[in-house]
Amino acid sequence: MNVAEFFQSLWNRFSKSFLEEDRWELYLQGLGNTLIIALIAAIIGIVIGFTLAMVNYVNKKTGKLKPLAAISKIYITIIRGTPVVLQLMIMYFVILVSWDSGIMIGAITFGLNSGAYVAEVARAGFEAVDDGQREAGRSLGLSTWETMRYIIIPQALRNCLPPLFNEFITLVKETAVVGYVGIYDLGKIPGLIQSRTFDYLFPLLIAAVMYLVVVMILTKILRILEKKYAKSDRGRD
Repeated sequence: MNVAEFFQSLWNRFSKSFLEEDRWELYLQGLGNTLIIALIAAIIGIVIGFTLAMVNYVNKKTGKLKPLAAISKIYITIIRGTPVVLQLMIMYFVILVSWDSGIMIGAITFGLNSGAYVAEVARAGFEAVDDGQREAGRSLGLSTWETMRYIIIPQALRNCLPPLFNEFITLVKETAVVGYVGIYDLGKIPGLIQSRTFDYLFPLLIAAVMYLVVVMILTKILRILEKKYAKSDRGRD
């Protein structure tokens, strides 16, 4: 086989895996499902994570909310100590077995999983806020909740933005395991294409390139955010 025949063979395999029968639409559909799952999971994870972190922070600083803090620690330990694919199977085949939307089951599962990791990110964000800020709020007559809402949380959220965006990037890649329960995300599409073309390499390569492009775009946005906040910090100094 000469060079021309070799490249023609590669093109034929690519065409069969991506262009013929509009198979590119399957990849785009899978990518869309992946991004939807990751986005909903990120929102759920942020809500859960910040709630858990706030409970632990208030308990550490004031001694209040001890029962909730204990529940929070148990939750974080269980979620971080078990594989997400097992959590997905439990949600899909046991807890939410009556649900028709596999995408929502996947999003909820990854949201619950992400919440435990976001809680640790948020905890670091809360602890980065100087204690004098909390004391100043209390000296102004603000309640614990008002101090958290108007003083602590805004500063903690600002500290956490780059790590939270990085968590979203991680979710985009990790959601590939939803294919284990038959959800057609980008990680599942290569198997579907392989069953039709009997070419195992190119469907995987195409999906890998699409993941890579998305992650590179998100990483670029993350770098822009980091530079923006670095300049803001220098401006404040």
